Amino acid sequence: MDMASSTATRDAPDGDSALVKDLVIVGAGPAGLYQLYKAREIGLDAVVVERGGGVGGTWYWNRYPGLVVDAPSFDYSYSFSPELEQEWEWSTWYPSQPEVLSYLEHVAERFDLLKDIRLNTAVVGAQWQADEGRWVVELADGGTISTRFCVMATGCLSEPRAPEIDGVDTFAGRVLHTGTWPHEAVDFVGKRVGIVGTGSSGVQTLPVVAQTAASVTLFQRTPGFSVPARNRPLTEEETAEVKATYRARREQTRHSPGGLLFPPAEKSVFEATPEERQARFERYWELGWPVTLTYTDVSTDKAANDIVADFVRSKIREIVQDPERADLLTRQDYPIGTKRIILDTNYYDTFNRDNVDLVDVRTTPIVSIDRDGVNTTDAHYDVDILIFATGFDAITGALLAMDIVGEQGVRLRDEWAAGPRTYLGLSVAHFPNLFLATGPGSPSVISNVFVSIEQHIEWFSDLFAHMRDHNLATVVATVDAQDDWVSTVNAVAARTLYPTAASWYMGANVPGKPRVFMPFLGGVGNYRKICDEVVTDGYRGFVFEPLDAQVPDEATARVADATTAAAR
Repeated sequence: MDMASSTATRDAPDGDSALVKDLVIVGAGPAGLYQLYKAREIGLDAVVVERGGGVGGTWYWNRYPGLVVDAPSFDYSYSFSPELEQEWEWSTWYPSQPEVLSYLEHVAERFDLLKDIRLNTAVVGAQWQADEGRWVVELADGGTISTRFCVMATGCLSEPRAPEIDGVDTFAGRVLHTGTWPHEAVDFVGKRVGIVGTGSSGVQTLPVVAQTAASVTLFQRTPGFSVPARNRPLTEEETAEVKATYRARREQTRHSPGGLLFPPAEKSVFEATPEERQARFERYWELGWPVTLTYTDVSTDKAANDIVADFVRSKIREIVQDPERADLLTRQDYPIGTKRIILDTNYYDTFNRDNVDLVDVRTTPIVSIDRDGVNTTDAHYDVDILIFATGFDAITGALLAMDIVGEQGVRLRDEWAAGPRTYLGLSVAHFPNLFLATGPGSPSVISNVFVSIEQHIEWFSDLFAHMRDHNLATVVATVDAQDDWVSTVNAVAARTLYPTAASWYMGANVPGKPRVFMPFLGGVGNYRKICDEVVTDGYRGFVFEPLDAQVPDEATARVADATTAAAR
């Protein structure tokens, strides 16, 4: 089924300018789809609002060549349906973007979710109406939706960021961004291509583009640490084994540090002999596993981290034949792993091609773009196609792009002016009945996001059911609970090397954005335990208000009807 073709009847159903719902879900990516599924399970009348022309979230927008997930296919998927697990066939160890998008489209169709998804509909704001105990969600087309609950399933990597460079609008060629890649194929044959950025998207795009382009110039400010993905087709035997043991596998991932099943590190790097270290590093390198997971102190001890980083640098020098290029590619000025480790396919080998050039823009910065190409302080580079592989305003960007106004006119933008503050990454003080899927202060981007998404959506859905069963109207995090959690997130991060890097985890890739380490580093399993304990302790840190029995509204009546039906 063509996903885009299903939008016509849902963009403005029945011509409504205002709708009334129990739950509005912003975003039709993995979190939004699952939240809609769970909402139906507990009898909530929910709608998903999605600005894109199809489902998939970041996998709908990010279509750049070479895009592969850095989590195994079997684990980068939903666990809520054993039938879905058994029927879906993954083709490679790490899934490609087209396969992930096909999977999410299949989920939307299989569970009949499309009828409650409004595509091509952007949310521009949300206003809390205290007298009604409801949110008014404002749409770009001028429409509104009144809702009791609102879940922001907007994704952590969904607000593309293009650098502010003078003259971009004068460029005569084609400008692309990896985060909003065209749906049609881009022809690079015979073209001179410039790529700005060496994060995951730049690293994965370069080898593919270089195969057909006349020339590729990569503009690098800071080199990343990249390891070979060693991606490969899955065998029938592997697939059968995983499908036979999926239940146990899922349970393990839920309680693991990162939501994945890589072997746990068991000792310090200094407890191993040099020969043992080298053998372990080589094994991880050959298997395509993150070498930062080899020893327990890689993320906390700079000397231990240096040993791992030096191993990766030695591998880069082995692959890249030109010593000057190898030198530029090994000038990382941050601990390995404190910026996201990249999985690549032939990235370093690509620098051995005659049609690839590497420009160090830390030494010779880009100063402008003109009609014909890119100008640095040292030279001009003619290009026909310019690709910005410059990432996202991560974690908070999509949320702050909307004007979200809570109790007593408090704006989320103002509350987060010095950095995001949440309780458990789930909720924000002064913003009742508003919830964040994989928000700042949760494991989110430090984890297998599917595991974190399912945990959050199930937590929200249990809370909605709890409020239904106990006739509760609103719930909001307390300032004290939020302050305590922010302190915990900061304290955990401070015990590691992560805050020492100017990473997008810190917001450092966006000029003017507060430098605050945003994810919770305590591990997926530990985080789940904390969230469960909050519930067991009567939703510690949250304040509830009961329903006003004298002022029932349409949505409350629907929830009451659903409760009665469930009781039967």
